[in-house]
Amino acid sequence: MAKELIQKSVEELAPLIQNGSLSPVELTKAVLDHAEDTQESINAYMTMYRDEAEQSALEAEKEIKEGKYRGMYHGIPMALKDNLYFKDKVTTMSSKIHKDFIPDDDATVVSKLREAGVIFTGKLSMHEYAWGITNNNPHYGAVRNPWDTDKIPGGSSGGSGAAVAVGSSVASLGTDTAGSIRIPSSICGIVGLKPTHGRVSKYGCYPLAWTLDHIGPMTKTIKDAAGMMDIISGYDSKDPTSVDMPVDQYLQKIQGNVKDLVIGVNEEYFFKEVDNEVDQIVRSNIQALVDQGAKVEVVTIPSLQYAEWAELVTSLSEASAIHHEDMLKRPQDFGDDIRMLFELGELPSAVDYLQAQQVRRQLKLEFQQVFQKVDVMIAPTLPVVASTIGEDTVDLNGKQVDLIDNIIRFTGPSNLTGLPALSVPGGLKGNLPVGVQIIGSAFSEAQLLNVGYAIEQTNPMKGRKPELLTRA
Repeated sequence: MAKELIQKSVEELAPLIQNGSLSPVELTKAVLDHAEDTQESINAYMTMYRDEAEQSALEAEKEIKEGKYRGMYHGIPMALKDNLYFKDKVTTMSSKIHKDFIPDDDATVVSKLREAGVIFTGKLSMHEYAWGITNNNPHYGAVRNPWDTDKIPGGSSGGSGAAVAVGSSVASLGTDTAGSIRIPSSICGIVGLKPTHGRVSKYGCYPLAWTLDHIGPMTKTIKDAAGMMDIISGYDSKDPTSVDMPVDQYLQKIQGNVKDLVIGVNEEYFFKEVDNEVDQIVRSNIQALVDQGAKVEVVTIPSLQYAEWAELVTSLSEASAIHHEDMLKRPQDFGDDIRMLFELGELPSAVDYLQAQQVRRQLKLEFQQVFQKVDVMIAPTLPVVASTIGEDTVDLNGKQVDLIDNIIRFTGPSNLTGLPALSVPGGLKGNLPVGVQIIGSAFSEAQLLNVGYAIEQTNPMKGRKPELLTRA
């Protein structure tokens, strides 16, 4: 029974919890047991809250029996990325410098999930300070990919991606500055949504680059992500970047109908230098939508040629400003990889930074014009599949190319523009997952989820799951 439970999605578990046929206590025990069993092989958790989680599960069970069911996530056990603040709990950012940091408040997303009845099982590993895409952490060890433990899980939300894929957390949240939700979601074969900038409060999240950071769901299914968006979305006066816009009813709007949907395809950027099999998988998913009545239109976005430069200058400058003091006083306490990035971040001039913001403005304008003609854009989430842990290069059609440059190529533009972007599993290259990225206009998350649902319904993964999950 425990083996079956950890494979289920929130949408499958919620009705069982609501009708009393499944106890949150039983589910929490199954998830935590599995988290403990897979910790050595996957290393997804920074810390587990076993006693508190079991106590919360008892309280949830009691509430539900009394008819006080709070909704889809009530009684669901999950762990969160370790840059989201839990009041009076150590929050490390998977760093040495913050290894003993204890916040005074919950992050807004944490408060909202608590109110929804979520049971927190612990905190999940991340690339140090969220500044990397491998989750190969020098202080706490590498997180491993449940599909192949020699491979990276992606980052920076690698612990979240691996935990959801292996069943040691039913769902999770990640943060995304250049792709850190979508990269591990693509690599671990799960759903990951980066909402519109300002849609989900970042209060109580340790920043990487404040104008590029986002928080969003990482889940097993599209409906799980929609249900979480219903909980965490909305204006928050504590976050200066929060936008006061009405919240959509994400879960209710998922129908999977894509008849007359117009899909934008940008060949010269989003399909350039892509692994042949990845390209084929993404195009076959587009074709599956066309078979359901969608149409394709080729679009051009000239400023995309400058997007990588603008993203890099912006993220390096902002991240280095945040860590400037520690870089002066204790540079030796950073991992080698991110210390080098923070040193690089001291180099761009004010002119460079402001020119990057001009590129950003132009890019937003060009995307806006495209979305007057198309409903969504579809692209590969990544041009490659997971690389081997410890390697700086990745295979791209028989050629070794730089890992970081290639992995953030297709995800970064949505951070620059602040537009919502969703990664949904599109299939497997060998035994490694491939993500399909759906990008939309501002605040169109409901539409992205609907298109993602239409893809999910075609069962592109053919029911395959990581062996570590199915043999649990």
